[in-house]
Amino acid sequence: MAAYKDLTKEQLLELKAELTAKYKEYQGMDLSLNMARGKPSVDQLNLSMGMMDVLSSDCDLTCDDGTDCRNYGVLDGIAEAKELLADMMEVAPANVIIYGNSSLNVMYDTISRSVTHGVMGSTPWCKLDKVKFLCPVPGYDRHFAITEYFGIEMINIPMTSEGPDMDLIEKLVAEDESIKGIWCVPKYSNPQGISYSDQTVRRMARLEPAAPDFRIYWDNAYCVHHLYDDRQDHLIEILAECKRAGNPDLVYKFASTSKISFPGSGIAAIATSLNNLEDIKKQLTHQTIGHDKVNQLRHVRYFGDIHGMVEHMRRHADILRPKFEMVEDTLERELGGLEIGSWTNPCGGYFISFDSLPGCAKKIVARCKKAGVVMTGAGATYPYGKDPQDSNIRIAPSYPPLNDLKLAAEIFALSVKLCSVEYYLENN
Repeated sequence: MAAYKDLTKEQLLELKAELTAKYKEYQGMDLSLNMARGKPSVDQLNLSMGMMDVLSSDCDLTCDDGTDCRNYGVLDGIAEAKELLADMMEVAPANVIIYGNSSLNVMYDTISRSVTHGVMGSTPWCKLDKVKFLCPVPGYDRHFAITEYFGIEMINIPMTSEGPDMDLIEKLVAEDESIKGIWCVPKYSNPQGISYSDQTVRRMARLEPAAPDFRIYWDNAYCVHHLYDDRQDHLIEILAECKRAGNPDLVYKFASTSKISFPGSGIAAIATSLNNLEDIKKQLTHQTIGHDKVNQLRHVRYFGDIHGMVEHMRRHADILRPKFEMVEDTLERELGGLEIGSWTNPCGGYFISFDSLPGCAKKIVARCKKAGVVMTGAGATYPYGKDPQDSNIRIAPSYPPLNDLKLAAEIFALSVKLCSVEYYLENN
Protein backbone atom coordinates (compact mmCIF):
# COMPACT_ATOMS: atom_id res chain seq x y z
CA MET A 1 0.00 0.00 0.00
CA ALA A 2 1.07 3.59 -0.64
CA ALA A 3 2.04 5.92 2.18
CA TYR A 4 -1.07 7.21 3.96
CA LYS A 5 -0.14 10.81 3.24
CA ASP A 6 -0.53 10.11 -0.49
CA LEU A 7 -4.05 8.64 -0.27
CA THR A 8 -7.12 10.57 -1.40
CA LYS A 9 -9.97 11.30 0.98
CA GLU A 10 -12.06 8.59 -0.65
CA GLN A 11 -9.27 6.05 -0.25
CA LEU A 12 -8.80 7.05 3.39
CA LEU A 13 -12.53 6.66 4.12
CA GLU A 14 -12.58 3.25 2.45
CA LEU A 15 -9.51 2.19 4.42
CA LYS A 16 -11.02 3.44 7.67
CA ALA A 17 -14.13 1.31 7.16
CA GLU A 18 -11.99 -1.76 6.47
CA LEU A 19 -9.75 -1.16 9.52
CA THR A 20 -12.73 -0.45 11.79
CA ALA A 21 -14.35 -3.76 10.89
CA LYS A 22 -11.12 -5.60 11.71
CA TYR A 23 -10.77 -3.68 14.98
CA LYS A 24 -14.30 -4.71 16.02
CA GLU A 25 -13.34 -8.34 15.46
CA TYR A 26 -10.53 -7.97 17.97
CA GLN A 27 -12.87 -6.21 20.41
CA GLY A 28 -15.22 -9.17 20.17
CA MET A 29 -12.46 -11.49 21.42
CA ASP A 30 -12.73 -9.98 24.94
CA LEU A 31 -8.92 -9.93 25.36
CA SER A 32 -6.94 -8.91 28.43
CA LEU A 33 -3.30 -8.38 27.41
CA ASN A 34 -0.67 -6.32 29.22
CA MET A 35 2.34 -4.61 27.66
CA ALA A 36 2.42 -1.81 30.23
CA ARG A 37 5.75 -2.28 32.04
CA GLY A 38 9.04 -4.05 31.50
CA LYS A 39 8.38 -6.96 33.82
CA PRO A 40 10.22 -10.24 33.39
CA SER A 41 7.96 -13.08 32.31
CA VAL A 42 7.18 -16.17 34.37
CA ASP A 43 9.67 -18.13 32.25
CA GLN A 44 12.38 -15.62 33.11
CA LEU A 45 11.57 -15.73 36.81
CA ASN A 46 11.75 -19.52 36.70
CA LEU A 47 15.38 -19.28 35.58
CA SER A 48 16.34 -18.07 39.05
CA MET A 49 14.41 -20.60 41.12
CA GLY A 50 17.63 -22.45 41.91
CA MET A 51 18.56 -19.43 44.02
CA MET A 52 15.98 -20.61 46.53
CA ASP A 53 17.97 -23.81 47.06
CA VAL A 54 21.51 -22.51 47.58
CA LEU A 55 20.86 -21.66 51.26
CA SER A 56 19.18 -23.96 53.76
CA SER A 57 19.02 -24.35 57.54
CA ASP A 58 22.16 -26.48 57.60
CA CYS A 59 24.24 -24.08 55.44
CA ASP A 60 27.25 -22.18 56.72
CA LEU A 61 26.21 -18.52 56.35
CA THR A 62 29.68 -17.20 57.06
CA CYS A 63 31.54 -15.07 54.52
CA ASP A 64 35.14 -15.62 53.47
CA ASP A 65 36.25 -12.95 55.95
CA GLY A 66 34.38 -14.58 58.82
CA THR A 67 31.31 -12.33 58.77
CA ASP A 68 28.16 -14.08 59.98
CA CYS A 69 25.50 -12.97 57.48
CA ARG A 70 22.72 -13.69 59.98
CA ASN A 71 23.81 -10.89 62.29
CA TYR A 72 24.11 -7.11 62.34
CA GLY A 73 26.88 -5.19 60.64
CA VAL A 74 28.73 -4.63 57.36
CA LEU A 75 27.25 -1.30 56.36
CA ASP A 76 28.40 -1.31 52.73
CA GLY A 77 27.84 -4.97 51.80
CA ILE A 78 29.74 -8.23 52.11
CA ALA A 79 33.01 -8.43 50.17
CA GLU A 80 31.82 -11.24 47.88
CA ALA A 81 28.72 -9.29 46.80
CA LYS A 82 30.80 -6.16 46.21
CA GLU A 83 33.11 -8.16 43.98
CA LEU A 84 30.21 -9.69 42.00
CA LEU A 85 28.41 -6.41 41.38
CA ALA A 86 31.67 -4.53 40.82
CA ASP A 87 32.46 -6.96 38.00
CA MET A 88 28.95 -6.49 36.61
CA MET A 89 29.37 -2.69 36.77
CA GLU A 90 32.98 -2.81 35.48
CA VAL A 91 34.43 -0.99 38.50
CA ALA A 92 36.66 -1.80 41.48
CA PRO A 93 34.97 -3.33 44.56
CA ALA A 94 36.39 -0.47 46.66
CA ASN A 95 34.12 1.93 44.76
CA VAL A 96 30.90 0.02 45.51
CA ILE A 97 28.24 0.07 48.23
CA ILE A 98 25.69 -2.77 48.19
CA TYR A 99 22.16 -1.73 49.15
CA GLY A 100 18.84 -3.52 49.38
CA ASN A 101 16.55 -4.78 46.64
CA SER A 102 16.09 -1.72 44.41
CA SER A 103 18.39 0.68 42.56
CA LEU A 104 15.44 3.07 42.26
CA ASN A 105 15.44 3.27 46.06
CA VAL A 106 19.17 4.13 45.98
CA MET A 107 18.50 6.91 43.45
CA TYR A 108 15.67 8.26 45.57
CA ASP A 109 17.95 8.25 48.63
CA THR A 110 20.68 10.03 46.68
CA ILE A 111 18.33 12.82 45.60
CA SER A 112 16.78 13.02 49.08
CA ARG A 113 20.18 13.33 50.77
CA SER A 114 21.17 16.09 48.34
CA VAL A 115 17.94 17.95 49.12
CA THR A 116 18.27 17.75 52.90
CA HIS A 117 22.05 17.73 53.45
CA GLY A 118 23.71 18.78 50.21
CA VAL A 119 26.52 17.10 48.30
CA MET A 120 29.98 16.93 49.88
CA GLY A 121 29.52 20.12 51.91
CA SER A 122 27.56 22.12 49.32
CA THR A 123 24.38 23.96 50.27
CA PRO A 124 21.42 21.60 50.74
CA TRP A 125 19.11 21.91 47.76
CA CYS A 126 16.17 22.66 50.04
CA LYS A 127 17.83 25.99 50.91
CA LEU A 128 18.20 27.06 47.29
CA ASP A 129 15.67 29.14 45.38
CA LYS A 130 15.77 26.88 42.35
CA VAL A 131 17.03 23.37 41.58
CA LYS A 132 16.96 21.93 38.05
CA PHE A 133 17.67 18.56 36.45
CA LEU A 134 18.38 17.62 32.85
CA CYS A 135 16.18 14.83 31.49
CA PRO A 136 17.04 13.07 28.21
CA VAL A 137 13.75 12.37 26.42
CA PRO A 138 12.12 10.07 25.81
CA GLY A 139 13.28 8.59 29.10
CA TYR A 140 12.42 6.58 32.20
CA ASP A 141 9.21 7.72 33.90
CA ARG A 142 10.29 6.66 37.39
CA HIS A 143 13.39 8.85 37.19
CA PHE A 144 11.21 11.82 36.37
CA ALA A 145 8.79 10.92 39.16
CA ILE A 146 11.58 11.19 41.76
CA THR A 147 12.72 14.66 40.72
CA GLU A 148 9.13 15.84 40.35
CA TYR A 149 8.35 14.56 43.86
CA PHE A 150 11.08 16.77 45.30
CA GLY A 151 9.90 19.81 43.34
CA ILE A 152 12.96 19.85 41.07
CA GLU A 153 12.43 21.58 37.74
CA MET A 154 13.06 19.23 34.82
CA ILE A 155 14.49 20.30 31.46
CA ASN A 156 14.00 18.14 28.37
CA ILE A 157 17.15 17.11 26.50
CA PRO A 158 16.52 15.50 23.09
CA MET A 159 18.01 12.06 22.50
CA THR A 160 20.03 11.36 19.36
CA SER A 161 21.27 8.06 17.94
CA GLU A 162 24.45 8.53 20.03
CA GLY A 163 22.76 9.52 23.29
CA PRO A 164 21.53 12.87 24.64
CA ASP A 165 22.31 16.13 22.83
CA MET A 166 25.75 16.90 24.28
CA ASP A 167 26.02 20.36 22.71
CA LEU A 168 22.92 21.43 24.64
CA ILE A 169 24.01 19.69 27.85
CA GLU A 170 27.48 21.29 27.82
CA LYS A 171 25.97 24.73 27.24
CA LEU A 172 23.29 24.46 29.94
CA VAL A 173 25.46 23.04 32.75
CA ALA A 174 28.19 25.60 32.11
CA GLU A 175 25.76 28.53 32.25
CA ASP A 176 23.35 27.61 35.03
CA GLU A 177 24.48 26.83 38.58
CA SER A 178 20.97 25.72 39.53
CA ILE A 179 21.33 22.64 37.29
CA LYS A 180 22.39 19.92 39.74
CA GLY A 181 22.18 16.71 37.75
CA ILE A 182 21.19 14.69 34.74
CA TRP A 183 19.37 11.37 34.51
CA CYS A 184 21.03 8.85 32.20
CA VAL A 185 20.22 5.29 31.10
CA PRO A 186 23.40 4.93 29.05
CA LYS A 187 23.10 1.35 27.77
CA TYR A 188 20.01 0.09 25.93
CA SER A 189 18.20 3.22 27.12
CA ASN A 190 14.63 3.19 28.37
CA PRO A 191 12.65 3.30 26.08
CA GLN A 192 14.67 3.61 22.86
CA GLY A 193 17.34 0.97 23.44
CA ILE A 194 20.08 3.45 22.48
CA SER A 195 23.59 3.04 23.91
CA TYR A 196 25.72 6.14 24.36
CA SER A 197 28.59 6.43 21.89
CA ASP A 198 32.22 6.61 23.05
CA GLN A 199 32.27 10.30 22.18
CA THR A 200 29.13 10.96 24.25
CA VAL A 201 30.58 9.21 27.32
CA ARG A 202 33.87 11.11 26.97
CA ARG A 203 32.04 14.43 26.70
CA MET A 204 29.91 13.53 29.74
CA ALA A 205 33.05 12.86 31.76
CA ARG A 206 34.52 16.19 30.69
CA LEU A 207 31.55 18.38 31.54
CA GLU A 208 32.42 21.67 33.24
CA PRO A 209 29.32 22.41 35.31
CA ALA A 210 28.86 25.76 37.01
CA ALA A 211 27.53 23.90 40.08
CA PRO A 212 30.23 22.13 42.14
CA ASP A 213 27.52 19.71 43.36
CA PHE A 214 26.39 18.72 39.85
CA ARG A 215 26.29 14.95 39.41
CA ILE A 216 25.58 12.56 36.55
CA TYR A 217 23.00 9.96 37.66
CA TRP A 218 24.22 7.04 35.55
CA ASP A 219 21.55 4.32 35.80
CA ASN A 220 23.22 1.40 34.04
CA ALA A 221 20.15 -0.78 34.55
CA TYR A 222 20.74 -2.92 31.44
CA CYS A 223 24.50 -3.38 31.62
CA VAL A 224 24.36 -7.17 31.00
CA HIS A 225 20.97 -7.32 29.29
CA HIS A 226 21.92 -8.22 25.72
CA LEU A 227 19.55 -9.86 23.24
CA TYR A 228 22.29 -11.22 20.98
CA ASP A 229 25.68 -12.84 21.49
CA ASP A 230 27.05 -11.46 18.24
CA ARG A 231 25.50 -7.96 18.41
CA GLN A 232 26.23 -6.38 21.77
CA ASP A 233 26.61 -2.70 22.51
CA HIS A 234 29.70 -1.73 24.50
CA LEU A 235 29.96 1.29 26.76
CA ILE A 236 33.02 3.16 27.95
CA GLU A 237 33.23 2.85 31.74
CA ILE A 238 32.22 6.25 33.10
CA LEU A 239 34.01 6.24 36.49
CA ALA A 240 37.38 5.56 34.89
CA GLU A 241 36.67 8.14 32.19
CA CYS A 242 35.74 10.78 34.80
CA LYS A 243 38.94 10.06 36.71
CA ARG A 244 40.95 10.30 33.49
CA ALA A 245 39.30 13.66 32.76
CA GLY A 246 40.11 15.06 36.22
CA ASN A 247 36.45 14.85 37.32
CA PRO A 248 36.54 11.82 39.66
CA ASP A 249 33.53 12.90 41.73
CA LEU A 250 31.22 13.76 38.82
CA VAL A 251 29.18 10.55 38.59
CA TYR A 252 26.94 8.25 40.63
CA LYS A 253 26.58 4.89 38.90
CA PHE A 254 23.60 2.68 39.78
CA ALA A 255 22.74 -0.95 38.99
CA SER A 256 20.85 -3.91 40.41
CA THR A 257 19.99 -7.55 39.78
CA SER A 258 16.27 -6.75 39.56
CA LYS A 259 15.90 -8.11 36.01
CA ILE A 260 18.62 -10.72 36.55
CA SER A 261 17.37 -12.63 39.60
CA PHE A 262 14.04 -11.65 41.17
CA PRO A 263 12.57 -8.13 40.80
CA GLY A 264 11.86 -6.91 44.32
CA SER A 265 14.23 -9.47 45.84
CA GLY A 266 17.51 -8.67 44.15
CA ILE A 267 20.46 -6.59 45.31
CA ALA A 268 21.30 -3.04 44.24
CA ALA A 269 24.50 -1.02 44.26
CA ILE A 270 26.01 2.39 43.76
CA ALA A 271 29.51 2.86 42.38
CA THR A 272 31.23 6.19 42.69
CA SER A 273 34.43 7.94 43.82
CA LEU A 274 35.87 7.41 47.28
CA ASN A 275 35.01 11.03 48.15
CA ASN A 276 31.37 10.49 47.20
CA LEU A 277 31.31 7.17 49.07
CA GLU A 278 32.51 8.87 52.24
CA ASP A 279 29.74 11.45 51.91
CA ILE A 280 27.11 8.75 51.33
CA LYS A 281 28.23 6.68 54.31
CA LYS A 282 27.59 9.63 56.63
CA GLN A 283 23.90 9.16 55.85
CA LEU A 284 23.99 5.37 55.82
CA THR A 285 25.36 5.15 59.36
CA HIS A 286 22.18 6.87 60.56
CA GLN A 287 19.84 5.12 58.13
CA THR A 288 20.71 1.45 58.61
CA ILE A 289 22.99 -1.02 60.38
CA GLY A 290 23.31 -2.89 57.10
CA HIS A 291 21.24 -4.34 54.29
CA ASP A 292 20.18 -7.95 53.79
CA LYS A 293 23.48 -9.88 53.88
CA VAL A 294 21.74 -13.27 53.61
CA ASN A 295 20.29 -12.20 50.26
CA GLN A 296 23.68 -10.89 49.18
CA LEU A 297 25.24 -14.25 50.04
CA ARG A 298 22.43 -16.08 48.22
CA HIS A 299 23.21 -14.17 45.02
CA VAL A 300 26.94 -14.82 45.31
CA ARG A 301 26.53 -18.54 45.90
CA TYR A 302 24.03 -18.90 43.08
CA PHE A 303 25.93 -17.01 40.37
CA GLY A 304 29.43 -17.82 41.63
CA ASP A 305 31.03 -15.00 39.68
CA ILE A 306 30.43 -12.69 36.73
CA HIS A 307 30.80 -15.60 34.29
CA GLY A 308 27.90 -17.39 35.94
CA MET A 309 25.83 -14.21 35.69
CA VAL A 310 26.68 -13.75 32.00
CA GLU A 311 25.62 -17.32 31.25
CA HIS A 312 22.41 -16.77 33.21
CA MET A 313 21.67 -13.67 31.10
CA ARG A 314 22.12 -15.70 27.91
CA ARG A 315 19.17 -17.79 29.03
CA HIS A 316 17.17 -14.61 29.62
CA ALA A 317 18.07 -13.48 26.10
CA ASP A 318 16.85 -16.78 24.64
CA ILE A 319 13.41 -16.01 26.11
CA LEU A 320 13.32 -12.30 25.25
CA ARG A 321 14.82 -12.35 21.76
CA PRO A 322 11.88 -14.09 19.99
CA LYS A 323 9.48 -11.62 21.60
CA PHE A 324 11.39 -8.55 20.44
CA GLU A 325 11.83 -9.99 16.95
CA MET A 326 8.15 -10.88 16.70
CA VAL A 327 7.08 -7.33 17.63
CA GLU A 328 9.60 -5.80 15.23
CA ASP A 329 8.53 -8.15 12.42
CA THR A 330 4.85 -7.31 13.06
CA LEU A 331 5.54 -3.58 12.95
CA GLU A 332 7.54 -3.94 9.74
CA ARG A 333 4.93 -6.15 8.08
CA GLU A 334 1.94 -4.03 9.10
CA LEU A 335 3.39 -0.51 9.08
CA GLY A 336 6.48 -0.60 6.86
CA GLY A 337 6.30 1.90 4.01
CA LEU A 338 3.12 3.58 5.27
CA GLU A 339 5.08 6.51 6.78
CA ILE A 340 2.82 6.64 9.83
CA GLY A 341 5.35 5.67 12.47
CA SER A 342 8.93 4.73 13.27
CA TRP A 343 10.39 2.39 15.86
CA THR A 344 13.68 1.23 17.32
CA ASN A 345 15.28 -2.21 16.90
CA PRO A 346 17.42 -2.48 20.05
CA CYS A 347 20.17 -5.04 20.69
CA GLY A 348 19.30 -5.25 24.38
CA GLY A 349 17.30 -3.84 27.26
CA TYR A 350 13.56 -4.17 27.76
CA PHE A 351 11.77 -1.80 25.40
CA ILE A 352 10.98 -0.79 21.86
CA SER A 353 10.25 2.90 21.34
CA PHE A 354 7.56 3.86 18.82
CA ASP A 355 6.93 7.34 17.41
CA SER A 356 3.55 7.98 15.80
CA LEU A 357 2.30 10.91 13.77
CA PRO A 358 2.04 14.08 15.93
CA GLY A 359 -0.92 14.13 18.30
CA CYS A 360 -1.71 10.43 17.92
CA ALA A 361 0.02 8.64 20.81
CA LYS A 362 -2.72 9.11 23.41
CA LYS A 363 -5.37 8.05 20.90
CA ILE A 364 -3.41 4.92 19.93
CA VAL A 365 -2.94 3.85 23.55
CA ALA A 366 -6.63 4.50 24.29
CA ARG A 367 -7.71 2.50 21.25
CA CYS A 368 -5.45 -0.39 22.31
CA LYS A 369 -7.05 -0.37 25.75
CA LYS A 370 -10.55 -0.55 24.29
CA ALA A 371 -9.46 -3.68 22.42
CA GLY A 372 -8.04 -5.25 25.59
CA VAL A 373 -4.35 -4.28 25.34
CA VAL A 374 -2.91 -2.24 28.23
CA MET A 375 0.19 -0.18 27.44
CA THR A 376 2.30 2.40 29.25
CA GLY A 377 0.44 5.70 29.23
CA ALA A 378 1.33 8.02 26.37
CA GLY A 379 3.46 10.87 27.71
CA ALA A 380 4.99 8.74 30.47
CA THR A 381 8.41 8.92 28.78
CA TYR A 382 8.55 12.69 29.31
CA PRO A 383 8.80 14.80 32.50
CA TYR A 384 5.41 15.70 33.97
CA GLY A 385 3.84 13.20 31.54
CA LYS A 386 3.87 15.87 28.81
CA ASP A 387 5.13 14.72 25.43
CA PRO A 388 5.18 17.96 23.39
CA GLN A 389 4.45 16.06 20.17
CA ASP A 390 2.14 13.44 21.74
CA SER A 391 3.93 10.86 19.60
CA ASN A 392 6.09 8.56 21.74
CA ILE A 393 4.86 5.17 22.96
CA ARG A 394 6.89 2.65 24.95
CA ILE A 395 6.37 -0.98 23.94
CA ALA A 396 7.30 -3.58 26.58
CA PRO A 397 7.46 -7.07 24.98
CA SER A 398 8.89 -9.00 27.95
CA TYR A 399 5.94 -10.05 30.12
CA PRO A 400 3.21 -11.61 27.92
CA PRO A 401 3.56 -15.15 26.55
CA LEU A 402 4.54 -15.15 22.87
CA ASN A 403 1.05 -15.95 21.54
CA ASP A 404 -0.52 -13.15 23.62
CA LEU A 405 2.22 -10.78 22.54
CA LYS A 406 1.55 -11.59 18.87
CA LEU A 407 -2.10 -10.58 19.30
CA ALA A 408 -1.14 -7.45 21.26
CA ALA A 409 1.35 -6.37 18.57
CA GLU A 410 -1.26 -6.86 15.84
CA ILE A 411 -3.83 -4.82 17.76
CA PHE A 412 -1.24 -2.11 18.38
CA ALA A 413 -0.37 -1.91 14.68
CA LEU A 414 -4.07 -1.81 13.77
CA SER A 415 -4.66 1.00 16.28
CA VAL A 416 -1.76 2.95 14.76
CA LYS A 417 -3.32 2.56 11.31
CA LEU A 418 -6.76 3.68 12.45
CA CYS A 419 -5.49 6.73 14.31
CA SER A 420 -3.25 7.65 11.38
CA VAL A 421 -6.13 7.45 8.89
CA GLU A 422 -8.15 9.74 11.18
CA TYR A 423 -5.16 12.10 11.42
CA TYR A 424 -5.02 12.52 7.64
CA LEU A 425 -8.79 12.81 7.32
CA GLU A 426 -8.71 15.64 9.87
CA ASN A 427 -5.64 17.38 8.46
CA ASN A 428 -6.25 17.18 4.69
